[in-house]
Amino acid sequence: MGRVDGKVAFVTGAARGQGRAHALRLAEEGADIIAIDLCDQISSVPYAMANPGDLEETAKEVEALDRRIVTRQADVRDAAAVQAALAAGEAEVGPVDILVANAGIFSTEPSDTMAHQTWQDMIDTNLTGVWNACQAVLPGMKERRSGSMILTSSTAGIKGFPTLAHYTAAKHGVVGLMKALAGEFGQFNIRVNTVHPTSVDTNMIHNDAMYHLFRPDLENPGRDDFGQVFESLHLLPHKWVEPRDISNMVLFLASEEARYVTGMQMRVDLGYCEK
Repeated sequence: MGRVDGKVAFVTGAARGQGRAHALRLAEEGADIIAIDLCDQISSVPYAMANPGDLEETAKEVEALDRRIVTRQADVRDAAAVQAALAAGEAEVGPVDILVANAGIFSTEPSDTMAHQTWQDMIDTNLTGVWNACQAVLPGMKERRSGSMILTSSTAGIKGFPTLAHYTAAKHGVVGLMKALAGEFGQFNIRVNTVHPTSVDTNMIHNDAMYHLFRPDLENPGRDDFGQVFESLHLLPHKWVEPRDISNMVLFLASEEARYVTGMQMRVDLGYCEK
C-alpha cells in the first residue's frame, strides 16, 4: 500500500520541473494523476517554458509506474480552462482528493521600471492561477468532506526580494489565500498548506535572468557562479535542492500522515529564511 494509494491528484504546471516531480512522487505512492500545463511561452518570461512534448513525457513516466494519468494543455490564468480540464480528468480517473497548485513563472525587473505586463503576467499566473485551481476543486472536496490542497509558495512568500516585487507579492498572496481557505474549509475536513522551496534545480532558476540577478558583478555569470552565491545564503552547505526534495514534502502533506496539519507554511529552504 502506498501513502496515497487509491487517491487522485490534480497537479498544475506538471510538464516538467517541480510539477513533474510531484506527479511522479504521488504516482509512486499510488495516486492517479490529472496533469495540466500551459505548454506555451509567456512573453515576459525570460527563459524557455515547457512544451507539449514535456507534458507527454510526464505522462509516459507516470504510466511507467502503472498509474493512470490524464493530461491536458490548460492555462491556469483561464478559470474555465482549469475547470474543464479538471472535469475531463475526473470523468476518467475519478474525483480529486489532492490539489498541487504548482504552476508558476519567474522574471525579474527593477520595480521603478517594471513593465505593467510583467507585473500582470506574474500575478495572473502565480496568484490568480493558484486561486483558479483551488476554486475548481473546492466544490467536490466540500461535498465529499475531504481533501488536501497544497499550494506552492516560495521563500519569497516569507521574505522580500529586490527586483522581484511582483513575484514576492504573488507568493505572499498565496500564503494569504492558504490561510483564508484553511479557516473557511477546515470544517469540511479540507486541509490547506503552502510549501516554500528555496532554489530548486530546474529551468526556472538556471537561466541567464537568475544568474545576472544574483551575480551582477560578473559580465557572463553561469551555473557555478550562481551556486556560490546561493550556497552562502543557506544554513546548510548546499547550493539548491532537487525537485524530489519538494515532492517529498508535497507527498507528506497529501498523505494521512499529515491528517491534522493545516494552515501551515512548510519550508524546504536549507535554512534560508533563518539566515
